[in-house]
Amino acid sequence: MKITYLSHSCFLVETSKARLIVDPFLSGNPKARTSADEIECDYIVVTHGHSDHVGDAIGIAKRTGATIVATFECAMWCAAQGVKVHPMHIGGAHEFPFGRIKWTIAHHGSGYQDGDRMLYMGNPAGVVIGADGRTVYHAGDTGLFMDMQLIGQMNRLDVALLPIGDNFTMGIDDAVKAAEFLRPKLAVPMHYGTFDLIDVDPGEFATKAAAAGIEAKALEIGESLEI
Repeated sequence: MKITYLSHSCFLVETSKARLIVDPFLSGNPKARTSADEIECDYIVVTHGHSDHVGDAIGIAKRTGATIVATFECAMWCAAQGVKVHPMHIGGAHEFPFGRIKWTIAHHGSGYQDGDRMLYMGNPAGVVIGADGRTVYHAGDTGLFMDMQLIGQMNRLDVALLPIGDNFTMGIDDAVKAAEFLRPKLAVPMHYGTFDLIDVDPGEFATKAAAAGIEAKALEIGESLEI
């Protein structure tokens, strides 16, 4: 499995059988170096309905024919935009041709700003993706919660992708505690630095995680790791 950080909470996950993009916020993202038109993928995973996570999902799906995988309400909104979807929900798992996706809880919100309307997009979520004998947990946008211990106990996580930006999600200290609960082989920070409100130092996260016995690495935008 190859994971490439495309900025904010967006990652490209490449397996032996498919390419997945998670939370493809590229257009309008001041940190993104990849345009939506450059993305080729088979599946698009959307953790919740905020615009910085739905991002370019519809446009990419229409251009590539990719299937959007999301929780039910978010998936149904995407389907209404004319794209293929696979609706799921928290606690549910499904075996896809490339591997397995399971949804977890996340403590956050999930509304899509449509002009002067806020559309209901269901519950926010995190996602565990398993393929080729490797497992990655994308926490979505979330605060710290005790059930992260269960996620770590029930999944041998190779990588945990954790928000650290504070204000809207966990900050650095809570993200370190999340990593302690999850016990991944590697913790990777996300959802930081895109805007002033979430401009924190990922190096601080890596240092504090190391002090807690967790290996952590902040990926540069465009950087990949193979697990």
